[in-house]
Amino acid sequence: MTRLGARLALHLVTDDRLPFDRLLEVVDAAVGAGVDVVQLRAKSVTAREMLRQARALSDAIDRRCLLLVNDRVDVAVAAQDAGARVDGVHLGQSDLPPETARRLLGSQAVIGWTANSAEHRAAARLPRDGTIDYLGVGVIRPTSTKPDHPPALGVEGFAAFAAGTDLPCIAIGGVTESDVAALRDCGAAGVAVVSAICGADDPAAAARALRSAADATSLEGVAQ
Repeated sequence: MTRLGARLALHLVTDDRLPFDRLLEVVDAAVGAGVDVVQLRAKSVTAREMLRQARALSDAIDRRCLLLVNDRVDVAVAAQDAGARVDGVHLGQSDLPPETARRLLGSQAVIGWTANSAEHRAAARLPRDGTIDYLGVGVIRPTSTKPDHPPALGVEGFAAFAAGTDLPCIAIGGVTESDVAALRDCGAAGVAVVSAICGADDPAAAARALRSAADATSLEGVAQ
């Protein structure tokens, strides 16, 4: 079992298009409704501002779920130094290597890695025992939150990808509530969403619906 254990089913990736005060409200509501992981993604702000946001999110979450920082290992380290509860990072292919993140953040940190090609999957098989906890795989469908996304995999493409790795795979990119059961049925350890919660009129209700859909499919061995 990974450091995440079974806490993989529902990830909320933050949307930096929202005013941060509103984002805090969304996160608080979504975590109360059953989100397992919040990932701070803030590509348009300075490192100092992202550190401020990480500390504020840590306070808002108050240990109710995991908090990961997207891309910026330095911000995760700085937030921990400042006393924030940051549990790890999610890294893209152009970020610091997962091995470096593991050395800097320690053995108990959670480290996710974006993967969407056969080459990425092969790289994840390299001698990295205990380095990578899960793969973020997508996009599933075209999405406005990532305009430079690779070709969409769809559910079938995700299934083929996940079948080729022993690492837990999280489906991301354009995922809606109606996709969750099919993705879980074909091997997804969980789903990650942005707009499905951040863009909802009622973020708590949206999170509860996604949580219910994720829990409705019981996959023996998922997140093991």
